[in-house]
Amino acid sequence: METVNNTPARGPLAGIKVIEFAGIGPGPFCGMLLADMGAEVTLLERAGGTFASQLFGGGRKAVANRGKKSLCIDLKNPAVRPLVLRLIADADVLIEGFRPGVMERLGFGPDLCLAENPRLIYGRMTGWGQDGPLAPRAGHDANYAAIAGVLDSGRRHGGAPWAPPTLVGDMGGGGLLLAWGIACALFEAQRSGRGQVIDAAMCEGAALLGHGLFNLEALGEWQGNCAIDSSAPFYDVYQCADDRWLSVCPLEPQFYASFVERLGLAGDPDFSGAQYDSSRWPAMKRRLTEIFRAQPRRHWETLFADSDDCVWPVLALGEAADHPHNRARGAFIELAGVRQPAPAPRLSRTPGAAQAAPPLLGEHSRERLAALGLDDQEIERLAALGAVTLRPPSAD
Repeated sequence: METVNNTPARGPLAGIKVIEFAGIGPGPFCGMLLADMGAEVTLLERAGGTFASQLFGGGRKAVANRGKKSLCIDLKNPAVRPLVLRLIADADVLIEGFRPGVMERLGFGPDLCLAENPRLIYGRMTGWGQDGPLAPRAGHDANYAAIAGVLDSGRRHGGAPWAPPTLVGDMGGGGLLLAWGIACALFEAQRSGRGQVIDAAMCEGAALLGHGLFNLEALGEWQGNCAIDSSAPFYDVYQCADDRWLSVCPLEPQFYASFVERLGLAGDPDFSGAQYDSSRWPAMKRRLTEIFRAQPRRHWETLFADSDDCVWPVLALGEAADHPHNRARGAFIELAGVRQPAPAPRLSRTPGAAQAAPPLLGEHSRERLAALGLDDQEIERLAALGAVTLRPPSAD
């Protein structure tokens, strides 16, 4: 596993300046994606931190803040407004994840910011979007996936819907969608010289992630006996003798035939018929459940190691970085003592990198204010007013 050292920013977004208003979940993830690709991300944090930092811990362990610089600032203090506007005037991108109307009330709405900086890409991240009947309402990942129609598709064998851990709405449908929008807007701005506002809604992103499910529904194949909804015995997870799990997914006929043969079931009446005859699936699943429960996971890993039968272990978070494939690819890194996923995707000529450890709260306040042209006396005056929080250089 690679250990990251601080190096000069590199990546396809080197030179791009981003202002991120500290928030929770998808906004910080979007900022991390941009920072990984070389963007200079200044994180505007309040002295008390965010709910996310209070709940999950901030500082060096805040993975989503890697590569960013922390400016601890009181956005409601009148002395701060001109400073933030100066930051925005010099930025390429702004990221905010407040409910609709909050940025306007703070005095940093898109109309004002674009008047200050016409080339600014103004990224807005919300659950429901900037308008519509649900726009002002609170929500979380499973709520957005539920309204998008995709949470219902996660039923196991027709049972209750399963709520994935903030992946469908917040991260994939939220942060990743906003980062994609920002990349598109930056590309367009090269031609027009003009910025624009991005309205990224997690409920719409969740629906986009589920596009293939809507495809299956249109074909009449999403009726509770679908090959990829855990109804089929050849697309499910199975528990082993040591209580660990396997993911078993030999969907294609050639993979299924090899899978059945490797298990010694080629002549078994339960498995010798048509693979996609759903009337046979319950019996097949019962047999596979018994078979896999009879041996520990390592036995099955060894049996299927050299095959295309699509049988792989379900790894815990602590196991993933040590898998031989992940080690060979450098898929995980260690930064400030925290094991975490490496930047992705991989670009051949201008690859991204984890640029630096996550900052401590206010670690770069003095540096960022000095970059705006403020001298030490003015910085200390703002600190005395409570407008900014300075962290001593030796603070740990």
